[in-house]
Amino acid sequence: MKALAAILFGGALVAGCSGSVIPGARPGGGMEVTPTESTAGLEKVIGHDARSLEKLFGTPDADQTEGMGRKLQFGSDICVLDAYLYPPRGGGVPVVAHVDARQRNGAPIDRASCVAALTRRGGGR
Repeated sequence: MKALAAILFGGALVAGCSGSVIPGARPGGGMEVTPTESTAGLEKVIGHDARSLEKLFGTPDADQTEGMGRKLQFGSDICVLDAYLYPPRGGGVPVVAHVDARQRNGAPIDRASCVAALTRRGGGR
């Protein structure tokens, strides 16, 4: 009897999951992106184009394009910053939508602190 109850309960759980909606999902399969990290201190970077980044940090250490996305990487003795640029929804010049930062040894570092450190490097090497 307990086995039958467990089977029925498990079946009910699976059935309840079959019609669930993923939070942030939109009709047509697209996902709505909701920022989960603070962008405080990133105003000089988020929403700016590649030309603005080069004026701020100098020549990127790496420049990679994949599909519609582009990654510019800037480094200093303190940290490495990866800026990910994508075209706006209506089209136009790609702008920074996300940044990642890490110390030279791979350890985490606050993104805004890395931006500040790179800005102090004097616009490149």
